[in-house]
Amino acid sequence: MDKLRAKIRDIPDFPKPGILFRDITPLVKDPAALRLAIHQLVHPFVGEDITAVAGMEARGFIFGALAAWELGVGFVPLRKPGKLPYNVQSIDYDLEYGSARLEVHLDALGVGDRVLMVDDLLATGGTARASCSLVESLGAEVAACAFVIELDALEGREALHGRRVHSLLHY
Repeated sequence: MDKLRAKIRDIPDFPKPGILFRDITPLVKDPAALRLAIHQLVHPFVGEDITAVAGMEARGFIFGALAAWELGVGFVPLRKPGKLPYNVQSIDYDLEYGSARLEVHLDALGVGDRVLMVDDLLATGGTARASCSLVESLGAEVAACAFVIELDALEGREALHGRRVHSLLHY
């Protein structure tokens, strides 16, 4: 994991003073590091009858689509409001400072689907928890959640209420 950790750039005071931002862009720029990250992200789930990968907007699209390709399954984008052209299911959820909404096409998933949830970062767990609830509202099962980075001090794993969580890098 040292190869991956070396590709995460620390940006102090972004997006506001006191925040240390973990920038994944050097990782996604490097083909060998990106390939390694995707392989390590999906490795625990190979052979587990995953039928789809759902990725959270926006950086979850990068890792989620590649994870789906690696697993040989389809990718389902979980989008911000107004971005999907067909009938949607939505969920509202609270953020640290405000609220947000995610949407998914009504026909994207259903009963019998086992979904791997993918995002770049697990912080407080609010977005991940809402994403899991959104997927389950379509009748699908959340098999697990996978993240490139987990910020342990923010206890996002606890917000996922005992769900299976796999994170590559812990800070």
